[in-house]
Amino acid sequence: MSQAYEFDLVVAGCGVAGLTAAVSAAERGARVAVLERAPIEERGGQSRYTEAYLRMKSHAEVSDDFETHLAENGSGSIDPDLVERSADPAERGLVRALSLTDPNFIEAFATHAGPSIAWLTGLGARFDFLPTQFLTRSQPRLLPVGGGQALVDVLAARAEQIGIRFFYETTAQSLIEDDAGQVCGVRARDASGARLSFHGAVVLASGGFQGNAEMMSRYVGPRSVYLRPICKGGYFNRGEGIRMALDIGAATCGDFGSYHAEPIDPRSGISEPSVFIFPYGILVNLQGERFTDEAPGTVDAHYESITRRIYEQTRGLAWVILDARHQRIPNFRLGLRTDKPPVTASTIEELARAIDVPADRLACTVNAYNAACSGRDWKALEVDGVATEGLHPPKSNWACPISEAPYHAYPIMSANVFTFGGLKIDPSARVLSADGAPIPGLYAAGEIVGSYYGVYTGATSVLKGIVFGRQAGLHATTAIART
Repeated sequence: MSQAYEFDLVVAGCGVAGLTAAVSAAERGARVAVLERAPIEERGGQSRYTEAYLRMKSHAEVSDDFETHLAENGSGSIDPDLVERSADPAERGLVRALSLTDPNFIEAFATHAGPSIAWLTGLGARFDFLPTQFLTRSQPRLLPVGGGQALVDVLAARAEQIGIRFFYETTAQSLIEDDAGQVCGVRARDASGARLSFHGAVVLASGGFQGNAEMMSRYVGPRSVYLRPICKGGYFNRGEGIRMALDIGAATCGDFGSYHAEPIDPRSGISEPSVFIFPYGILVNLQGERFTDEAPGTVDAHYESITRRIYEQTRGLAWVILDARHQRIPNFRLGLRTDKPPVTASTIEELARAIDVPADRLACTVNAYNAACSGRDWKALEVDGVATEGLHPPKSNWACPISEAPYHAYPIMSANVFTFGGLKIDPSARVLSADGAPIPGLYAAGEIVGSYYGVYTGATSVLKGIVFGRQAGLHATTAIART
């Protein structure tokens, strides 16, 4: 027999999304349980590792391109008439269940962002426009002071203060439905293997599936062996929340074959050992050849597409080759989060041997690149248009010769920050069925909610967890009050 618990709301996941849902509901009088796979000292999932960039131009307003960017990258190839119909709140059935980011969802996302930040501020969180790792950027980014860890700490402290009950080292495994098809709880296992059941409405906030090798291979493909989660918290995200919702007929959204890519140093074991300095050098694969434009524009807008090109290379690896010039860029170390030193050499041939790429091929690549440079000096902290001429692939900005020793090289692989495929929700964070109707008693928030296709709308993931975690908690308590 399993041990049974009774609550008004059961939240699976203890990151920012789950904690936001739990606290929002408990502040309105609900009895809330939070199930967390990790032990207490590792609670918070990926939220505790991220800097939690927020795509906002003020504490109350999202960026000017917020809704447009989400909409433009909000679906695959879908009949345009159906996309247009999805904007009509009166539509039901097939249109509501389409695998696209619903315009009403996007509108709610933008509308509730400011009030959600204000609510967190009232709990003690602080936000400011702090320096980022991007030496060039096109969008503003508001940050919580102390990063995601600070948000987890503020929310967890509030949760403990108002009596939310935490069940650590406890993994939700399947949903419980009543005879009418309403979700009324979850089945789980604790660290000892004991079976538990938790009864109440449910919020799934357990992240994506980047920590599940089987799901990664099935959805993203066999080359996903060349990916790894951006931080150790990602290994806790194994996709059970998605699977258990699909098992009862939930609708999907987001690109299941894709993920948010970030360039990291594969030698490092720290959280997010990013390498964003590559626009000031050239990227070469293990054959010593260039394969992409390293600098089509600001690094914040283009690092993901470039990192995807790195992932396509042999063993999913590349090297950025830099000369001494990059060390004179003001604050250049902001673009390097790795804790490993560069490989250095006094000649290109010596560097090639040190990084185990063909010396003759690398020398030829560097010579061809240098010959295509105009000789103009770069303006390192702005898009400068200093480009190569007659070179394929071109380099569109910051194209200065690699000619000043010592030469530096950093290896780069693609990290999997989070997977794109997940569940479809409505503006109240209710999970929709494959027929487009809300599944009674079931909510979702955070990375488990699919909303991105092909390109990530930067600095929106944590914000999505905050906004729809809060929407889930508020709507769930309203629904509970009516019953």
